[in-house]
Amino acid sequence: MSRTSSSMSRRAFVATGLAALGFTAACGNGIGNTNDTKIDARVDATLSQMYAQHPGTRDLASKAAGVLIIPVVTEAGFIVGAGYGRGALRINGATVDYYESLKGNAGLQIGAQQYAQVLFFMTDAALARFRRSSGWTAGADLEYVVKDEGNSLTADTNTLTAPVIAAVFGQAGLRIGATLEGTKYTRIIP
Repeated sequence: MSRTSSSMSRRAFVATGLAALGFTAACGNGIGNTNDTKIDARVDATLSQMYAQHPGTRDLASKAAGVLIIPVVTEAGFIVGAGYGRGALRINGATVDYYESLKGNAGLQIGAQQYAQVLFFMTDAALARFRRSSGWTAGADLEYVVKDEGNSLTADTNTLTAPVIAAVFGQAGLRIGATLEGTKYTRIIP
């Protein structure tokens, strides 16, 4: 096979992966739903599910300065992958802003998955940094209390003193692992 046809094959695979993401994402993560009422209804349902499956998260939410809830994040990839979701930031139980999460990555990967994610901002300073930023990116220092394969709340002294704590749950799909590292959150107007 010539170098030109090999290069074309790789481009076709990347284009196919991105097209799959677009199709998968349109199937239920809020893309195209610009109605804030729909986002808030999904946020309410996600919180109910999380509290039922992981009761300890209710206590975390009550102690948090703010909670960002992304009801459905859709990720797909074939060599190059991406993920997208929409949700709401709540302070004292009331929605104050809407956000989108966007993630891109490259490497050996194939498949698609959907999951819910909730970020607990445990300090006023962490919440203020998040709200002031033009695009906040989750880093490797993020602490998890519920992660994709975990079925129980795992909060210890180190976790509870972290400024931002994440819960990732409800994973469905054919892709291994769900992490938030490298995910960018940007305020949107629904």
